Amino acid sequence: VSTQSTWELGRIASHLYIQWGTIEHFNEKLTDCMTDSDVMRLMSECTEFENIKMRDDEMGELDTLADTCTLPAQATDNPGKVNILLQGLLSQKRPNTFSLVSDTNYIAQNAGRLFRALFEIALQRNWAANSVTFLKYSIALERQSWQYSHPLRQFNALPDDILKKLEARRVSMARLADLDPMDIGKLITNNRYGPLIKQLSMQFPALSMEASCQPITRNILRVKLSITPSFEWSDGLHGGAQTFWVFVEDNDAEVLHHHEHFVLTKKMVGKQEIQEINFTIPLVEPVPSQYSIRLISERFYGCEETTPLSFQHLILPQTHPPYTELLPLTPLPLSALNSHDFMKIYKFTHFNPIQTQVFHTMYHSDLNALVGAPTGSGKTIAAELAALRVFNNYPGQKVIYIGPLKALVKERLEDWEKRFQGILGKKVVELTGDSQPDIALLNSADILCTTPEKWDGISRNWQNRSYVRDVGLLILDEIHLLGNDRGPILEVIVSRMRYIGWNTGRVIRLVGLSTALSNARNLADWMGIEKRGLYNFRPSVRPVPVEVHIAGFPGKHYCPRMATMNKPAYNAIMQHSPLKPVLIFVSSRRQTRLTALDLINFLAADSREKHFVRMPDRDLEVFLDNVSDQHLRHTLSFGIGLHHAGLCKEDKAVVEKLFVSESIQVLVATSTLAWGVNFPAHMVIVKGTEFYDGKTKTYVDFPITDVLQMMGRAGRPQFDKDAKAVVLVHEPKKGFYKKFLYDPFPVESSLHNALHEHMNAEIVAGTVSKRQDAVDYLTWTYLFRRIVENPTYYGVESITHESITVFLSRLVEQVLRDLQATGCIEDASTDELIPSTVGRIASYYYLSHQSACMFERDIKEEADMPNLLKLLCDAEEYSELPVRHNEDKLNAELAREVPWPVDTRNIDDPHVLCVDTC
Repeated sequence: VSTQSTWELGRIASHLYIQWGTIEHFNEKLTDCMTDSDVMRLMSECTEFENIKMRDDEMGELDTLADTCTLPAQATDNPGKVNILLQGLLSQKRPNTFSLVSDTNYIAQNAGRLFRALFEIALQRNWAANSVTFLKYSIALERQSWQYSHPLRQFNALPDDILKKLEARRVSMARLADLDPMDIGKLITNNRYGPLIKQLSMQFPALSMEASCQPITRNILRVKLSITPSFEWSDGLHGGAQTFWVFVEDNDAEVLHHHEHFVLTKKMVGKQEIQEINFTIPLVEPVPSQYSIRLISERFYGCEETTPLSFQHLILPQTHPPYTELLPLTPLPLSALNSHDFMKIYKFTHFNPIQTQVFHTMYHSDLNALVGAPTGSGKTIAAELAALRVFNNYPGQKVIYIGPLKALVKERLEDWEKRFQGILGKKVVELTGDSQPDIALLNSADILCTTPEKWDGISRNWQNRSYVRDVGLLILDEIHLLGNDRGPILEVIVSRMRYIGWNTGRVIRLVGLSTALSNARNLADWMGIEKRGLYNFRPSVRPVPVEVHIAGFPGKHYCPRMATMNKPAYNAIMQHSPLKPVLIFVSSRRQTRLTALDLINFLAADSREKHFVRMPDRDLEVFLDNVSDQHLRHTLSFGIGLHHAGLCKEDKAVVEKLFVSESIQVLVATSTLAWGVNFPAHMVIVKGTEFYDGKTKTYVDFPITDVLQMMGRAGRPQFDKDAKAVVLVHEPKKGFYKKFLYDPFPVESSLHNALHEHMNAEIVAGTVSKRQDAVDYLTWTYLFRRIVENPTYYGVESITHESITVFLSRLVEQVLRDLQATGCIEDASTDELIPSTVGRIASYYYLSHQSACMFERDIKEEADMPNLLKLLCDAEEYSELPVRHNEDKLNAELAREVPWPVDTRNIDDPHVLCVDTC
């Protein structure tokens, strides 16, 4: 079978306890389009049923049962007997002969597993129709009722004559839910069962869904599926959770483009909240008119919803210009800096090929620049060349470095303090949430290392802050994160700094650093970068070439799937990097521990307990004595380090020192390490690309930028000629990562989703004083440029001037109405936009407009401390506070210890968690 790997068939056979003869039978007889008769014949010929024999004393009853079969069947051979008994089981027609009763029970025990195996095989082969068929048969076997029967037959709560009346009248579950008990009683001519049928119809899982799509590239669509539950939960009927499958099919239901498991819990149904699922699907040209999205229950037949995903008005983004080719230039020596002082800050003798190619633009011109290259290719040094030019030619101007994370800012601060401050005497100052320098220090600083939020808050009042007006160079690290949650802040900063430069008549140079981009030209146009300043190298251009291996792992449930990845991860270490440093990235603190413990077990099984230890036991004991975390102490004794936010600062320092010095070989870390301290290794393993999102209570995918950042830690330029990266993913997502780990990802804007605070800030600053100013302000943004290039992504119907103008005007009107509703601006019906006191406070203190409105509305003069604390914790800013998996139990314990009462009904709410921790 060309589309089914032998390994996958073996996994299915092992997992579901299927005989090899049956798997061989499936390979021979299974086709992409099968009728019900074909399915029954296929099932009856399985090896599991070869021990069921024909007996003479059974022939009479078998013939009688065959006459009642829904599908054609004859008792002429052993498979025919199995077929008859299987149909009798679904029709609830039980035999009387003891041997037939025994055979029927045996068939019932095995057929469910066999249908599940067929379902998984159909999923792997992307057969849409067969996947649905086999899933329905699997449910039917479990319920012992044909999937075509009335759904209320599954409950075993109604007599057969009532069910037959419902089937004869073809009464759907939706209609029963709309009728009252009296009308139902009249419909079935039995008022006694009306209330019971009404109750069961309201408890039957009913879901509605809406789908929308956004084109990412011409071949990839992002689909947003909104699912709304509309039924009553019953613990006895539904248990702890209900599971569903999401299928994306083509028009003819032949090809399954995507499948995903969806879990609905009692709490989700109780809140009646819309549940969102986001996933990507492939798109082929010519573009079809539509796909179909099917949501089908895994436990109840008849519980199915289908919605079209229309492509009628889909406008695909344009193809992007080619990359910047890496030229075969002779590497420049450090002497090209023409400064002995500048040469002292570098330990190498020559710049690498990328740095050599951008050297003239960075060091000998004031052009804005964008350098797109993979992680670990030396982009930071390219930006340092621009900073050295400022020190050399514009000594009174400041350099601003903006990093997306505090960890990244800290790393850059420590590095530049040693080199720029220690050697060149340039004052480097940190400006983050952890550091609040005074005005004198900010004015005297040569370099400010800060985060987007801090610089956004400070630069809003740029007219009164001289150190903002003195900026000569703005370095934006990881600018490809524009499309992430914090992207709007970066977008506003760039637009504002360009405006400040235009207003003051001083040129503020912008230097952006990113991974390789597919739409770098758009980004460059927005930043005011000419062709000479744009360098967008291929993803493969790295000082150390990386060989990438991607492996897919099936399994619906996250934790078991992560456990199955541990042995392949261990094998990858032993095969690709048996003696060199290895970084393993996982999604949570718990996974760091579980992964390390499994690696230790595999070492013990191979009698290699100390294989990852690279130092004498006596020296290791000295370090272990200084480690406070017991799990870390245990894993370090086997040469495996742990690194996550739950470790104390001292323990982290021990782990980092041991790994950097190669005293231990393996470091298992959470994904945040990829953005923080720079710990390159010969091999990187990304073990799983999902993490638990406490807000949505589901596992969601890492941004592709995070996965690329993790992979970028592979390769040590000083030691390695090549490197390895192993990415272990959920099987359905393997195709997506195959594409975007090799091809660059486009960057889209998310400013339209977070415009309120930024518009309020510009109104307070006076930059926007009229409605037309607000629309004009948007034309400066990256959002405007991407609307023109990819209109469907933003919900714009066409790329005509009129359509874009209407979209921007509606967006501005909606934002202004919301700001007026929250009291941040005065009457928005006039053309003049006047900020209110609430708006000024929100802008000055960098508050959400919703939080400022709530404070102004709910703070009372007589409010006591518990009420003030609750009011503070209800702020919108805390809604993003993560509530981790199973953390609600710890929060409940903490709630009993705090001095003031806490609402424990919503113990997993981030605002309640905030009250607990205060």
